[in-house]
Amino acid sequence: MPHQLPPEGDWRSWVIMGGRGAGKTRAGAEWVRSIVEGAGPLDPGQCRRIALVGETIEQVREVMIFGDSGILACSPQDRRPDWEAGRKRLVWPNGAVASVHTAHDPEGLRGPQFDAAWVDELAKWKKARETWDMLQFALRLGQQPRVCVTTTPRNVGVLKDLLAAPSTVTTHAPTDANRANLAQSFLDEVRSRYRGTRLGRQELDGVLLSDAEGALWTSEMIERARVREVPALDRIVVAVDPSVSGGNNADACGIVVVGVEGSGPPQHWRAYVLADRTVQGMGPSGWARAAIAAMEEFGADRLVAEVNQGGQLVQEVIRQIDPLVPYKGVHASRGKVARAEPVAALYEQGRVRHVTDLDALEDQMTRMTPRGYEGQGSPDRVDALVWGLHELMIAPAAKWRQPGVRSL
Repeated sequence: MPHQLPPEGDWRSWVIMGGRGAGKTRAGAEWVRSIVEGAGPLDPGQCRRIALVGETIEQVREVMIFGDSGILACSPQDRRPDWEAGRKRLVWPNGAVASVHTAHDPEGLRGPQFDAAWVDELAKWKKARETWDMLQFALRLGQQPRVCVTTTPRNVGVLKDLLAAPSTVTTHAPTDANRANLAQSFLDEVRSRYRGTRLGRQELDGVLLSDAEGALWTSEMIERARVREVPALDRIVVAVDPSVSGGNNADACGIVVVGVEGSGPPQHWRAYVLADRTVQGMGPSGWARAAIAAMEEFGADRLVAEVNQGGQLVQEVIRQIDPLVPYKGVHASRGKVARAEPVAALYEQGRVRHVTDLDALEDQMTRMTPRGYEGQGSPDRVDALVWGLHELMIAPAAKWRQPGVRSL
């Protein structure tokens, strides 16, 4: 498959980043074969000294060497290397040698030298940084030492630094890319269980999910908020962070649907983020129609829109589409971070729940920090989320605390 083929060009590191079962191991094994084997079984290939690096010796042996997609399974009989267990190495008929090394012993890479390496599951090694650094010093033979890295992505510094290096090339594939070779029952189960979750995006889609340092919302916090079923809700709002201009280069218009369940003091209520209906590249009438459509879809009680930029225009546009829509304009008197912090606190208290398919919103959430938004563009989705939860949770709680107020 395309993601299993070595890219062209002058690269030092090739990272194959994919979901579980996407064919990463087969790609690594075939790449080793391609650089070791010559035209004939005894002819020399491009490389003769290779490092096979995994987290443990058992994982190198059982996955990279003897696994169903490992080197031995991929090799024709006349080119099949011999496994020398006592020396922990493979020896090909043409004299090429691949030795086993592990992330538990970075110092084991201090003495040897190689002209190529295959590294498996770098992102989950406990001593990833130390092992990777030692391997770089050992890749010093031949005209162009190279390394192939096969890994499911994780938010770790060594992988992010590797991907950012100018000498790195990347191929990517989700689990579904290799569905012809996977059990349908496995695909059905993992899709049903993990579709729309951040864990599913990482483990099945092979997407690197990174939280900004000090993020107000972390991936772990969001995963704890995940639910599969939503109870009957007492109130639903559609919150809008309007975009006052149109065109493909304009900011998106954040549209998020939020509901609340609970009676009695607002401190006991629980909110549910039901949908993200954000639109891009539409003028005011376009996003107004999208917001009103979301209200009809979810039976929302009110449309809440920030009016800092559009002012009276926001209400006028909405009224042109539906003169009777229950509407409330809200004005931001504080910055984005100051508005977001009390909403993030609701998540820390376990008082907000997420349904699936909120990927883009959740990505923005993990880029919001006390220093501001550290993603690209504007956090339109987060702004809409904050307004929705403020309307349903923050404002009622503040009103409840006022003297003499005991009902809402």
